[in-house]
Amino acid sequence: MENLSPLESASPSPETENRAVQVLVVEDEAIIAMDILSMLKNMGCAGSEAVSSGEESVRKVSEHRPDLVLMDIRLKGRMDGIQAGQQIFYEYDVPVVYLTAYGDDATIDRANGSARFGYLTKPFEENELKSTIRNALDQAYC
Repeated sequence: MENLSPLESASPSPETENRAVQVLVVEDEAIIAMDILSMLKNMGCAGSEAVSSGEESVRKVSEHRPDLVLMDIRLKGRMDGIQAGQQIFYEYDVPVVYLTAYGDDATIDRANGSARFGYLTKPFEENELKSTIRNALDQAYC
């Protein structure tokens, strides 16, 4: 499978031209987070990491500015994924792709109403993840 590294799908700038795509995974189920990180590694997204709460995701984005956030919608804690995703996008201009196992209308409508760059329903395949990431990067940075 062709790598997403370096940021070939986005318009290169001096700070992104020769580095791997960095993705922050926000997922409160450890096994799912590890599976997604494994897929990202296979795609060449070196330096990707995972956190388990909305609050932690906002803090990580403020410190490290990843190229993209993969955000589970239903998270444990005070802040759900949509709230965290909105804050990340509006405060730090980092694109967010939502992940959820719940494809109900209310969840989809709520996610559609926020700044988003894609939506994946779990479980998903690596090729679906890669295509969604590439589209989000193109939309955000081109």
